[in-house]
Amino acid sequence: MTSLILNADDFGLTPGVNRSVLELGAGGALTSTTLMAISRYAPESPAMAGSSQLGVGCHVVLVDGEPALPPSQIPALAPSGAFRPKLGAFVRDLLLGRIPESEIEAEAVAQIRRAQSTGIRITHLDTHKHTHMFSRVLRPLLSAALLCGVRAIRNPFEPDWALRATPRAPALRRAQVRLLRTQRRTFIRTVDQTGLATTDGAIGVLATGTLDAETLTSLLNAMPPGTWELVCHPGHVDDALNQAHTRLRESRAIEHAALVKVIPAFLSAHPNVTPIHFGQLAEGPA
Repeated sequence: MTSLILNADDFGLTPGVNRSVLELGAGGALTSTTLMAISRYAPESPAMAGSSQLGVGCHVVLVDGEPALPPSQIPALAPSGAFRPKLGAFVRDLLLGRIPESEIEAEAVAQIRRAQSTGIRITHLDTHKHTHMFSRVLRPLLSAALLCGVRAIRNPFEPDWALRATPRAPALRRAQVRLLRTQRRTFIRTVDQTGLATTDGAIGVLATGTLDAETLTSLLNAMPPGTWELVCHPGHVDDALNQAHTRLRESRAIEHAALVKVIPAFLSAHPNVTPIHFGQLAEGPA
C-alpha cells in the first residue's frame, strides 16, 4: 500500500495563495498545508484555515522574514532585526556556529504557539527553504515540536526514483538537491530518537518552480509503495504575491492547474494510494 500526503507550503503568504490552497483542499487535490504563522495573511481561526478538509502544519521561517520574537531575544538569528535574507548566508553562519540552537528553538516555539493560539491543531512541522535538513536546525526544531505537542515532521529528502522522474529540472538545482541528500541518514536517525513520525521522503522538491501537469504525472506514476509527501507551492497570482519576497510567482498558478487536472483523476484510478495528512501519519494505523 501507498500513503500520499499532498501538502501545499506557504499558506498565509498572500490572499491568492490562501484561496488556492482552500480551493484545492475542497476539490480533493490537497490533504495538507503548512502555515507561515508570522505572515501578514496568516488565518486567524481554524475555519479560515479550512481545517475541516486539510491537516495544517507550521512552516517555520528562519530565513527571509521577520521573527515572531523580539529581535533582542534572538540577536544571532535576527542580527539586524530580521532574519538573513539569503539561505546561503544562513547556512554559512549556521555551520560556523554563529547561530545558537537555543535561539532557533525559541523562535520555532514562538511561531508554533502563534499558530496554535488561533485554535488550529498543528499536525506537523517543516521549514522555509528546508533548513531543517541541517542538524543544527533539526535538533532545536524537534525540541520545539515536543514542547508544543507536535508529533510529526517533514522528511525533506527526495528519493532517487523521484529525481529520475523529474527530467526537466535545472541542472544546478539537481546538483544542489543531490548534495544536500548527504544529510539524510543523520536526519532519519535523529528523528527516530525523538519518536516523531515522518515519511519515507518528499517528492516535488526538485521540481519546485517547474511542477507542471506533465512532471506531476511522471512523479506519481513512478511512485513505489511507501509513505510519501508531495511538496507543492500553488497559488493565484495577485498584487500581494507580486510584491512578496519569492521567486515563485507564475509557477504557482501552473502548479494550481496541474493539481486540479492530475490529482483527483490519479487518486480515482489508483485506489491503492491512500491520501492522508500528517496528523493521520502521527496517529498510526487504526
